[in-house]
Amino acid sequence: MKLSLVKNGDAEPFPVISVNGESWYRSCDLLPEPAGKTVIEILAYEKANPGKLAQAIAAKAGSLDRVDISQSVGMMPFQPKAYRDFMLYEKHCIDASRGFVKKYLPRLMPVIGVYEKLSGKPFPKLKPKKRWYKHPIYYLGNHLNFVTDKDPVTIPSYTRELDYELELGVVICAPLKNASPAEAEKAMGGFVVFNDFSARDVQMDEMASGFGPMKAKNFANAISNIVVSADEILPVIDQLQVSVHINNEKIATANTAGMHYSLAEAIAYASWEEQLHPGEFFGSGTVPGCSGMENGSLLTRNDSIRLEIKGVGILENSVV
Repeated sequence: MKLSLVKNGDAEPFPVISVNGESWYRSCDLLPEPAGKTVIEILAYEKANPGKLAQAIAAKAGSLDRVDISQSVGMMPFQPKAYRDFMLYEKHCIDASRGFVKKYLPRLMPVIGVYEKLSGKPFPKLKPKKRWYKHPIYYLGNHLNFVTDKDPVTIPSYTRELDYELELGVVICAPLKNASPAEAEKAMGGFVVFNDFSARDVQMDEMASGFGPMKAKNFANAISNIVVSADEILPVIDQLQVSVHINNEKIATANTAGMHYSLAEAIAYASWEEQLHPGEFFGSGTVPGCSGMENGSLLTRNDSIRLEIKGVGILENSVV
């Protein structure tokens, strides 16, 4: 099932639903009144009543009005109630750290190169800290500065090195506290393509302060405007093909395999003695190779960045 929030003319935005890749329909034509009128509420309804929306479409197909979303204005499908970004890929951490050293501390690269050539292993200081191997780690970002597909992203005045990070994003549609991974997985409502924009020259100083990313991260994040229900993605979550294009040039391809922790394990950890609420959003961390710090292609003014996750969607933003 796919969900989107669209707007036609001066009318209020309304959610639309597509099941099995077929036409899009207004949610209000399919749902009983108590089922809710937001994307998060609809995801929760589908979780509680699996297959009910597909049955409603099949039963009413002849009388339903289809919605041409290509002629509608796509909007951000939901406003996150909170936002946590995990770092679930060890390879991204190692390769991005190597990129930081190459860019900001190049005199150390010969030492790293010799060590890695002789040992056949990553240089130890490039690997995540010990806690990463014990628990999932994450930072809390600004959940109010999200944009969606086709929205422009402004380069902050304080950075000269704007980066992107292709991630898999998920929103929960049920409350969680002290959840097991199985309970966390059950609460996952839907998935989107997620771009965690980063000011890399600022990030290095902020992380060295011993606290965490602030101005390096909180100015903007982007999510695709179509949400794919969890039942479609969870069975293949570690097999999704991804790609990065800048100005229509393919920069990187990869897949989502290799998470050290599952997203369910990570969300369960976030709920440890902490109440999580429907509508909270989580990022997987960067899929290896899908950031400029790893592949050497940072963003500049007037660039167009397009991220794609097969089966989830496409997210495109211009840089201004």
